[in-house]
Amino acid sequence: MKYPHLFTPLEIAGTLFRNRLLSSPQGYYNIGPDLFPNDDMAAYFEIKARGGFASVCIGDCIVDWKNGRHYDWLLPMDNPKMLPGLSKVANAISRHGAVASAELSHAGMYAQASHVAGAELYGPVATVNRYGEVKEMPEEMIEQTVAAFGRAAAFAKQCGFGMVTIHGGHGWLISQFFSPQVNTRKDKWGGSFENRMRFPLAVIDSVRKAVGKNFPIEFRLSGSETNPDGYDLEEGIKFAKAIDGKVDIIHVSAGHHEVESAAIITHPSLFLPDGVNLQYAAAIKKHVKSYVATVGAYTDPAHMEEIIASGQADLIAMARQTLADPDLPLKARSGRDDEIRKCLRCSECFGSVGKHRIFYCSINPVIGYEKESRYLPPVRNKKQVLVVGGGVAGMQAALTAAERGHRVILCEKSDKLGGVLRCEEKVPFKAKIKTYLDLQAHLLEKAGVEVRLQTEVTPQLAKTIKPDVIIAALGARPVVPQIKGINLPHVLGAEDIFLQPEKTGKTAVILGGGLVGVELGIYLAQEGRSVTIIEKLPELSIDKFSLHTLALRDQIKKLGIKIYTSTSAREITGTAVLADSPAGKLELPAETVIYAVGQQPLREEALALAQCAPEFYQIGDCLTPKNILAATQAANTLANNLGR
Repeated sequence: MKYPHLFTPLEIAGTLFRNRLLSSPQGYYNIGPDLFPNDDMAAYFEIKARGGFASVCIGDCIVDWKNGRHYDWLLPMDNPKMLPGLSKVANAISRHGAVASAELSHAGMYAQASHVAGAELYGPVATVNRYGEVKEMPEEMIEQTVAAFGRAAAFAKQCGFGMVTIHGGHGWLISQFFSPQVNTRKDKWGGSFENRMRFPLAVIDSVRKAVGKNFPIEFRLSGSETNPDGYDLEEGIKFAKAIDGKVDIIHVSAGHHEVESAAIITHPSLFLPDGVNLQYAAAIKKHVKSYVATVGAYTDPAHMEEIIASGQADLIAMARQTLADPDLPLKARSGRDDEIRKCLRCSECFGSVGKHRIFYCSINPVIGYEKESRYLPPVRNKKQVLVVGGGVAGMQAALTAAERGHRVILCEKSDKLGGVLRCEEKVPFKAKIKTYLDLQAHLLEKAGVEVRLQTEVTPQLAKTIKPDVIIAALGARPVVPQIKGINLPHVLGAEDIFLQPEKTGKTAVILGGGLVGVELGIYLAQEGRSVTIIEKLPELSIDKFSLHTLALRDQIKKLGIKIYTSTSAREITGTAVLADSPAGKLELPAETVIYAVGQQPLREEALALAQCAPEFYQIGDCLTPKNILAATQAANTLANNLGR
């Protein structure tokens, strides 16, 4: 076996875990106003179990709905009407041989949804936060909350879950009681270390009494809250030592959900290396006998194998990677590493949850459509499919069509598959884009797709091929803003600079504050340039719901990038950009000016092929320029519909 340590089973509290790979707690929010778990939820978690993970954890199970919920679309574990729905979810996981776990949580002084509904905010001490006035939790309520954790654990066991995960990290109630910065109570529930541990230990004891001895309990904590106002690793080690032996797995995360700079460490941004939070688990592992799990940006089985083999952790937990490829365990065990889709850490999943309360994944079009993807109708008429364009949309369309049994030819006019995203290959924090594009090209080869590079498809060529279906995925061209001086030699497009960053002078002004302009600005600033970004709109045009946006803003601040919003460039001179802003006229020094103001779809070029096959479709940027997620979903859906 290629990864013997990773796939060595582990018996924990009488329960067999088939390998060392855990699907970390994730919530599911595509549920109705009654909050009952549905078939979509069961399918969402089931594919992770079917993919070979040893354990699959349902996140955000609230033990006290009235007082402890941060959002209104979480699971109320104190509502017995959840029984049939939760039982179906637990069974969907366990019937595939994975251990189903329920994460038990209470938001404490951050229970904003409970507060909006009329409940008081309660925490270890009286204070004021951004949600309102917080009252000190009286002892009677503390004891009720301890009991609520036990009842929730018993309910989870009744539903068929084989483990419970106590959420004691990320700034929620249990960590509020532990925190020396927060919990300055004067009674037995706060102040000293012994008193601050009283509540976490009482919760563990309550849960243990509820589930019994031979039932695994996982405890999730922040090894460090990774911000100046939170506790550090030294305190995290003390926390872990205090619960050692009382729980079976210590799941070591990091960060604090209320602190932006810490939240992008909890969910590592693409500016951080793989496994960045291993340091906390490895440090704690030296001090405890309980099994230790590490979490945070793991994608590579070889990396994970080394961690287990070296004794830095006993288990590896993954969250976003289970969306990118739920089959990672099966692929790694069977030697198909070359087929694993590795998470880009683009955080599109967080963005889609923020906007729609539904998880989607940029590189896995099945996510969000797990149930319907299991019941695709058979292909009745296998067809000859010509895909024109080898970018993200074209590659996915060709791959899905081939997997469905069609004969596929993919033509790309350049000498390499990948489309416009190939221009970002030199950007260190976008390295995973190259990995993804290379993977798609490799999968096309394995699927038997005929790839023709340096082949521009004309109507004449298309008629020669005689396809049944043409899928046009020609992409788009950069929009060139009509500004005086735009044709000067030091004015270039974003794609040109990504390809040849050495063309950039010491000072650069970027026209356009969308994702392309902002990421390019960060790249150039990291390379030592002084960067200014101009955006016409009142805010940067980046997804406000995505964690990636927090990471971008963090980089902008650290690198000292100047941002001018509600600002329009009026003229480009040989040495500056003249602009109009709310503060008046600006003259911004610029040795190089870069435009990144959007894309113009190549619709006419695509439509020239419309009469060359019985079926004709346009997808991706040549239809409407969007992003990887939109291109991947549209391509997969279209290809699945062929031949019905």
